[in-house]
Amino acid sequence: MNDPNITRTVYFIVYQFLLFLILCFINVGFGTYKEEAQWCLAQINGTTELEVSEADIISTVEFNQTGELLATGDKGGRVVIFQREPESKNEPHCQGEYNVYSTFQSHEPEFDYLKSLEIEEKINKIRWLPQHNAAHFLLSTNDKTIKLWKVSERDKRPEGYNLKDEEGRLKGLSTVTSLQVPVLMPVDLMVEVSPRRIFANAHTYHVNSISVNSDCETYMSADDLRINLWHLGITDRSFNIVDIKPANMEELTEVITAAEFHPDHCNLFVYSSSKGTLRLCDMRASALCDQHSKMFEEPEDPSNRSFFSEIISSISDVKFSHSGRYLLTRDYLTANVWDLNMENKPIETYQVHDYLRSKLCSLYENDCIFDKFECAWNGTDSVIMTGAYNNFFRMFDRNTKRDVTLEASRESSKPRAVLKPRRVCTGGKRRKDDISVDSLDFTKKILHTAWHPAENIIAIAATNNLYIFQDKVNSEMH
Repeated sequence: MNDPNITRTVYFIVYQFLLFLILCFINVGFGTYKEEAQWCLAQINGTTELEVSEADIISTVEFNQTGELLATGDKGGRVVIFQREPESKNEPHCQGEYNVYSTFQSHEPEFDYLKSLEIEEKINKIRWLPQHNAAHFLLSTNDKTIKLWKVSERDKRPEGYNLKDEEGRLKGLSTVTSLQVPVLMPVDLMVEVSPRRIFANAHTYHVNSISVNSDCETYMSADDLRINLWHLGITDRSFNIVDIKPANMEELTEVITAAEFHPDHCNLFVYSSSKGTLRLCDMRASALCDQHSKMFEEPEDPSNRSFFSEIISSISDVKFSHSGRYLLTRDYLTANVWDLNMENKPIETYQVHDYLRSKLCSLYENDCIFDKFECAWNGTDSVIMTGAYNNFFRMFDRNTKRDVTLEASRESSKPRAVLKPRRVCTGGKRRKDDISVDSLDFTKKILHTAWHPAENIIAIAATNNLYIFQDKVNSEMH
């Protein structure tokens, strides 16, 4: 250690290490480090009636881009918009609740006389458009017709017309003897929802997906066999960009189940099929994207082949990660994360309810095997969420590989109390709070979920009730 250069180098390394430790302690002290989420019930919206009307069952849930608004659609064709209240001054750490902001009838039941076909009013999907001014815009669709809605506020009313009286009737020109300047007078806040566009008559089959493009000018709609590209300002025509309908319908082997645009690249979109495949398409390649750019498919293990293999491999939902690098898909038993640069298999596979594998026969008989579960990313793409039966929903942490099963229930969920993880046992010894797989209620199912784009707040649709849960630890540090 007589060499001064070596001595200086050693001191410099020690100094850097100590500085690193100090910074770590500072970050923990100021809340940079976040504990694992502890979910608690924030609120429930919905009735407690035992007899639930079919029209009241929630069929879609969607946060807007800021998370300040939350929209739900139901089987009765209604859309309910919730707005997040500002934080209370008396309770600065308490997150604002989501209160009803507006309710409107989006779709009505129709009848196609040419095909003798009833068209349900059920809302299949809602998608928010990015906000560019004071008003909000959203798209809603049933099986056939997509509508663009404008949601705006009005808290002032013009008064002092020259040619109208106070009741809005036109005055006689001879009675107008002087001119006055109209003024805006404050009135009680009114939320107005008005239809701006109706996009109809473009789908022969049931619309299962709509997705707004990152260019904010176009969107696509997908049915079982075709995907159409629309301009938000043009209602009388659309461009067919995918058509998998065979010349002979007897040769039909798969249908489109979901479709979504890339969050950043306006030329890229993905669609999933009932065969368990994903196809990434590039609209720069050709006007008709029947030839995909990439196809994501995992080879089937012949040893696991069964009568139900094709049904349970059908993808019910696909979501791009916020970064655009990954794809999240959900089939009947698993959730998978795919890397856009690896097509032959998913990089992560999560078993949602593998204990149902032995019950596929009874699930086929009661049609539950055809249920379409959705999935969602958290704001940082580090955790995924999807639903299950018995009003259970599952979360998987991609970093720690931990998973948790939680329940959306009025009975077991006390406001602000941390949710207890649930566990399903298939046999053998049972713990106190375990539930047997034979005791699961298959009429209670979490099909529709949504995650706040920036915070640990989730919305869960359970039949006719909307549950909102939040992370207790991080909301108190907020």
